[in-house]
Amino acid sequence: MEQALALAKDIGFSHAALLDPSALEARQDVRAMCITGKCRMYGKSWSCPPACGSLEQCASRMKRYNTGIIVQTTALMQDEFDYESVKETEKKHKQMFMTLTRQMRLLHGNCLPLGAGACTLCRTCTYPDRPCRFPEKRFSSMEAYGLLVSDVCLKSGLQYYYGPKTLTFTSCILMKEGIAQ
Repeated sequence: MEQALALAKDIGFSHAALLDPSALEARQDVRAMCITGKCRMYGKSWSCPPACGSLEQCASRMKRYNTGIIVQTTALMQDEFDYESVKETEKKHKQMFMTLTRQMRLLHGNCLPLGAGACTLCRTCTYPDRPCRFPEKRFSSMEAYGLLVSDVCLKSGLQYYYGPKTLTFTSCILMKEGIAQ
């Protein structure tokens, strides 16, 4: 796991820590935020509910893994309305997360990446009319799996808030340690 943390730092993440598997609680109240349309992606992507599976299916998938890492990209904003920094930081975080996911799959085989926000591999998702173009690259968000990101961070010994005028995107990769893949 130290190799995974070093790789995350080399890729450019601001923060990285070992994930506490006991923090992986699939919560109905978090999933309910998806259903109410908080991010406006419910029912519009293979990576989001309901296509990513029921909360019970997501919880079952997470239980297959016994370790992982959590990574963050933190940026300073000019002010709280600095939309350009938000979009730039999100894009940077997702690119680094895709790189990390590719490397972790090469090193550890099967893993479950859970990102920040909806999958953005394609300009327009094929959901629900056609199969996903990249099912092996697609990833759901931590929230889609019912995870309260702030709790996962805190239980894993990582800050969630880094002060005024900061913005942080958080993702994690779940893996199996000590089990041949």
